[in-house]
Amino acid sequence: MGKLFGKIALITGGASGIGKGIATAFVKEGATVAIIDLNEDLGNITLNELRAYQPESVFINANLAEHDKLPGIMDDVIQRYGKLDILVNNAHASRVKAFEQTTQEDFNLSFNTGFYPTFYLMQAALPYLKESQGKVVNFASGAGLNGDVNQASYAAAKEAIRAISRVAANEFGQFGINVNLISPIADTPGVQQWAEEHPDYYQAMLSKIPLRRLGNIENDIGRVADFLASEDSNYITGQTIMVNGGSIKLR
Repeated sequence: MGKLFGKIALITGGASGIGKGIATAFVKEGATVAIIDLNEDLGNITLNELRAYQPESVFINANLAEHDKLPGIMDDVIQRYGKLDILVNNAHASRVKAFEQTTQEDFNLSFNTGFYPTFYLMQAALPYLKESQGKVVNFASGAGLNGDVNQASYAAAKEAIRAISRVAANEFGQFGINVNLISPIADTPGVQQWAEEHPDYYQAMLSKIPLRRLGNIENDIGRVADFLASEDSNYITGQTIMVNGGSIKLR
C-alpha cells in the first residue's frame, strides 16, 4: 500500500509532461486518477499506462478554456468515484513574446487555460474536499518569481495563481484542506524541443542550476506532489515549494 492508497485525484494536463509525471507517481502510490487533457491521442496512451497500476483511472478529454463545462467535469468525477481527495491544477498554455508585443489575446490565452481553470476547479471541488479534508496542488513558475523576459502573460497568470492559492489556504484551512504550490524546472517534451532548437540557451540555463540538471517529471516533480497530496504534508499550507534544482531560493 502506498501513501495515497484509496485516494481519488483529479489532474489537469495529465496526458504528458509534468501532469503525466504526477499522475504516474500518484498511481504508483495507490491513488486512482482522473486526468484531463485536450490531446485525446496522448490522453488515451497515458491512460493505458496508468491503468497498469490503477485500472479504475480515467481520461477526460476536455478543453479547460471552456469554463462553463468545468463544474460538469467535477460532477462526472464525483458520480464515478463518489469523492475527491486531491486536486492538481497543472495545465497551462501561453505564448512567448516580448513585453512590447504582448497582446490582450496573449493574456486571454494564459489566463483562460491556467488561472481561470485553477480558480473554477477549486471552487467546484471545495464541497468534496471539505468532506475528505483533501489537498490542492497548484503550479507556480520561476517565470513569475524572476520576471523572466518574454513571459509577461505567463508570469502574470502564474503569480495570480499563487495569490489565489494563498487566499484559499487561509480560507480552506478551517476545513482541514491544504493548498500548496510547486514551482518546477522539469525535463518535459517542450523543453526537450527547445533544447534542440536553442542548444546554447539550454546549456546557459543548465549552468545556472546548482544541481546541473532538469527535474525528472515523475521522480523529482511527481514525488514532491506525492508528498503534498499525502498526510505527510498535513501541517503545510499556503507554501510555494521550489522544485528547481536550487535555481531560485525563496526567503
